[in-house]
Amino acid sequence: MRTRIIVFPGSNCDHDAMHAVRNVLGERDTEFVWHKADSIGQDVDLVILPGGFSYGDYLRTGAIARFSPVMKAVIHFANEGGTVLGICNGFQVLCESGLLPGVLIRNESLKFACKEVHLTVERTDTRFTNSFEKEAVIRIPIAHGEGNFIASDEVIADLEQNGQILFRYCDANGNITHSANPNGSRNNIAGIINAEGNVMGLMPHPERACEALLGSADGLNVFESLRDFFDTIPATQTERFTTVAL
Repeated sequence: MRTRIIVFPGSNCDHDAMHAVRNVLGERDTEFVWHKADSIGQDVDLVILPGGFSYGDYLRTGAIARFSPVMKAVIHFANEGGTVLGICNGFQVLCESGLLPGVLIRNESLKFACKEVHLTVERTDTRFTNSFEKEAVIRIPIAHGEGNFIASDEVIADLEQNGQILFRYCDANGNITHSANPNGSRNNIAGIINAEGNVMGLMPHPERACEALLGSADGLNVFESLRDFFDTIPATQTERFTTVAL
């Protein structure tokens, strides 16, 4: 699984993502790509936009990162069917880029939230979730001040109807309640996928829950799902992304 991790000024989870994919998962062809690059490289399978505070979260979270030179290549890659995963700040960048609907605003509490949360896995038939058990309840940390996902009633209805919600905040027993929602996101949404199924964004940090030593290994299933997905694709199907540069 050829993985490229985009590094913006202010990214602080890029090395966490690198450790999860290269060291824990064992996928050695994993490299960083600086935000000023005009290409993500050759024969890429997966692009990760990591968490952090890109450009200091000035103006609005993800709003400046969306205009980084490398994002032209990322957007083109995604629009051509390439797989993109945005975590926390990466989710915010994907929304600002138009690759995912909605927007992330200040937490309902107006306070930074840093703790472990429980999530329900809504689907297990996507490239991001195929390694999870059906109706699984997982435990993964969050660390964000702007994780409140909002969208119009029409967009929320479409997400629900089309099965684009992959993760929701819940309690330890899987109950989806307001008290289990750490940021006020509509419908307890923690992670969504685009209509085409190749771009996912989520606020919780699966890369920080990839080893039992860290308190939970539930997040590893996201990366194992992606590896298993690419293991089933003939090389000729991934070679169409020979060079993504604009």
